Amino acid sequence: MTAPPMLVSTKKARVWRMPGVYRPQEDSFLLAQALREAGGSRDARVLDFCTGTGFLAVTAAQLGAGSVTAVDIATRAVLTARFNARTRGLPVRVLRGGLDVATRTGPFDVVLSNPPYVPHEGGPADPRWDAGPDGRCVLDPLCDEMSNLLSVNGFALVVHSGFNGVDATLDRLRRGGLKAAVVARQKIPLGPVLQSRVRYLRHAQLAGQDATNEEVVVIRADRTRPSDNVDCAPREGCR
Repeated sequence: MTAPPMLVSTKKARVWRMPGVYRPQEDSFLLAQALREAGGSRDARVLDFCTGTGFLAVTAAQLGAGSVTAVDIATRAVLTARFNARTRGLPVRVLRGGLDVATRTGPFDVVLSNPPYVPHEGGPADPRWDAGPDGRCVLDPLCDEMSNLLSVNGFALVVHSGFNGVDATLDRLRRGGLKAAVVARQKIPLGPVLQSRVRYLRHAQLAGQDATNEEVVVIRADRTRPSDNVDCAPREGCR
């Protein structure tokens, strides 16, 4: 029997969520707070990539974005995000697709993303959070394409786990000609999914032997000059 849709309480709003759609939680809230501290998104053209429920898209619109485009590969996520935006009368366009769709609809003044980033040993994967052996099969293509997604003087905020390698994200963004830095960090207890992966995380040397918490980080990338990669073909992540 399919579980019924539900309302999810967040720190700022209640969002409707279809079963099988990622629920906003600590990483979502940390990214939303980083957006507020960055000055919001007033009058900006915003992309929420891997939108899920549309929580971040709704947040950006409520902060005064001029327009918001939300993208996700999952049909249920697209329907959920559309519902959450339309019931609030917010200017959010929700599209089904991956990085190629996001690139075609850009560039954007602000890019937000809470992508799947949980390391996955193999076997059946859950696209809400599983992202390859090191958790980077969505992060890496996104970082590589970021300079093309952003308009000049635009910025991006991306959240992921410290288990994925913070320096790897900073290095990829900087190789694309962007300024990049960590702007927020939060330690949280390992949730059920990561608890079930502790042995693999240790074996893959992604976590220490005594790991009981993970550090969630928000990384900001700024495009301060025209991109040298504007003719690059868009690359698709695995989400």
